[in-house]
Amino acid sequence: MAKSKNNKKGSSVKKLSLLTLILTFLIFAWYIASDRITPNTDQARVKGLVLSVAPLVNGYVTKVNVSLHSKVKKGDTLFMIDRKPYEIAVAVSETNLEKVSQSINAGVSSIKSAVAKLNKAKVKLDRATKNWERTQKVITQNKGALSQADKDRSEASYLEAIEQVASSQAGLEKQRAALGPTDANNPDTKAVLNQLEKAQWDLTHTAIVAPSDGIIESFNVEIGYFAAAGRSLVSLISNNNIWVQANLKENNISNIKTGNEVDLIFDIEPGKIFKGKIKSISYGVSTDRTNTGGLPRITSSQGWLRDPQRFPVIIEIEDEEIKKKLRQGSQAEIVVYTGKNLILNALASLRIYILSKLSYVR
Repeated sequence: MAKSKNNKKGSSVKKLSLLTLILTFLIFAWYIASDRITPNTDQARVKGLVLSVAPLVNGYVTKVNVSLHSKVKKGDTLFMIDRKPYEIAVAVSETNLEKVSQSINAGVSSIKSAVAKLNKAKVKLDRATKNWERTQKVITQNKGALSQADKDRSEASYLEAIEQVASSQAGLEKQRAALGPTDANNPDTKAVLNQLEKAQWDLTHTAIVAPSDGIIESFNVEIGYFAAAGRSLVSLISNNNIWVQANLKENNISNIKTGNEVDLIFDIEPGKIFKGKIKSISYGVSTDRTNTGGLPRITSSQGWLRDPQRFPVIIEIEDEEIKKKLRQGSQAEIVVYTGKNLILNALASLRIYILSKLSYVR
């Protein structure tokens, strides 16, 4: 009787052991298959753009329109820099432009005067030429009709008229060369117009505006603060572009392709599953202390077995509403569906569903 009970007990232990072995094998097989067909990870974080807001001109801050964690829209004025020095610079440039315009007008008048002088010299030359031609004709026809003095006076008047025309022509060319173009191509006009444009540009940029919709961070500015051009005043977390970076193991990404469907869960919305898709996969990470090329750094955990190298996988979030709630650095858990394997996809979907419910008690 006791022997029969021992046999039954031994048989039950064997069955239980066999069942445990089979179950362990199935779980192990599922783990290996899912690692490649439906890879998942909890090493995922919300990422976005952090914009450094810096003035383009120097000056003291005269107005502050934001505070820490203020929500702003693109184009909103965040700060104002003292406008007075830049208004003066614009006024000076406008005055210089007027001076150049007056100088050009004076030059135009001088050219008109030189043209008139040249025309007068040409008229005189025309008369002297005709008189000299008549003198030569008379001398040819009647050698004793004119004295040598009359001939010399006619010739001198003709040569003097030629010299006056040449002198007037040279004077006109000199005036034109000194004046240059009288339109916007005039070098002096170009110089003062550039100066005026720069002064107006500086004045415009005394208003520091938000380059994007977002949230103000790293705020430490008050009225009277001296803002230096190019030096950041605040950081702006842009909410125009937000994504999830999942650090997947190298053997996870073997089947992943751009456009694959992704399920995501976030601690900020427990119990809910959100949809996404693979946008890109990194082709390199930094593996040493130097990071000359700016490659992303991935920290690997050290254990008994070597942890495979991880690579950033960028996931686009499709739900626009959850984007408004997410904060940069928020943790996420994801699962990627790389194919149409019904069993593995169903198991992966069940797993992420259970995890979404467990996020209530994390």
